[in-house]
Amino acid sequence: MMMTVEISMYPLQADYVSLILDFIAKLNTYPGLRVNTTATATTVTGDYAAVMNTLTEMFAWSHAKHGKAVFVTKFIPGYDPD
Repeated sequence: MMMTVEISMYPLQADYVSLILDFIAKLNTYPGLRVNTTATATTVTGDYAAVMNTLTEMFAWSHAKHGKAVFVTKFIPGYDPD
């Protein structure tokens, strides 16, 4: 099953822009996912298990590297925007 997730990241640090860009750059290293970034959010589309595993890893990585952040997400199972 395909999954699309829209993510907005709100780091709780003053240099938030660089942390968001770092998160997006790392997200783009995962194979098999389509990542589309706009001014307000990033969408990730791919196989359900791959998307969920990637997000689990990314949230843990982000917390370990950058500390606290708020992530606002919308999960749309079965949706492929293309």
